[in-house]
Amino acid sequence: MKGHYWQIILGIILVVLSALVYVIHYLIFRDAHHIFIYLIGDIAFVFFEVLLVTLVIHRLLINRERRSRMEKLNMVIGAFFSEVGIKLLTYISDFDPRLEEKRNELIVNKDWSEKDFRSVAYRLTNYDYEVDIKKVSLQHLRNFLTAKSSFLLRLFENPNLLEHESFTEVLRAVFHLTEELGNREDLSTLPTTDYKHLAGDINRVYIHLVHQWLDYMKHLKNNYPYLFSLALRTNPFDQKASPIVTQ
Repeated sequence: MKGHYWQIILGIILVVLSALVYVIHYLIFRDAHHIFIYLIGDIAFVFFEVLLVTLVIHRLLINRERRSRMEKLNMVIGAFFSEVGIKLLTYISDFDPRLEEKRNELIVNKDWSEKDFRSVAYRLTNYDYEVDIKKVSLQHLRNFLTAKSSFLLRLFENPNLLEHESFTEVLRAVFHLTEELGNREDLSTLPTTDYKHLAGDINRVYIHLVHQWLDYMKHLKNNYPYLFSLALRTNPFDQKASPIVTQ
């Protein structure tokens, strides 16, 4: 209440000043009829003004601000894939024994349309993601993620993160896997039950990464052709991919 006290005082002052001006107008011109004609007209316009400001202009400003926040967040997502996501997705997908069934569908090209992205994303919802944990070097994976833990923590500090729920889930899954691996002293002598638990954590990261990567590729194609070009040449699912331009 104390924080709004000045607003209440200001409101009272403005109302008093308005009434004072009307009184002065009446004392000079002695025309109450004229005063009430314009007063009622001004009051009638207030409702239209509220409609215009709150439902139209305010909504446009909110949408513009949200687009600006999402654009900044997409820059954060780009930094994540450049620093962590692409390398992690490349490494994990190499141990997916069924990847060959879907590999060709994940080789994005410059001619893909919105329909193509939606179609692949839909088909991937029915894909059985499963990494062969026995072939994964948990020590190598831990070393990589531990080296990136400070970077991941800085991403969590971004105030716009809540605007993008799916990317938040990616970060949460990756950071959880980092903690799981970091809390085990010897990764070479784990019981079968623990391997199974870690496999679940890796599969969770794998699922979220694939879908987020596909969304990010669509964003780049629609907005940044030059970044999309590099993304095509570093596609983690394309075994022939190379950042070197050959044609």
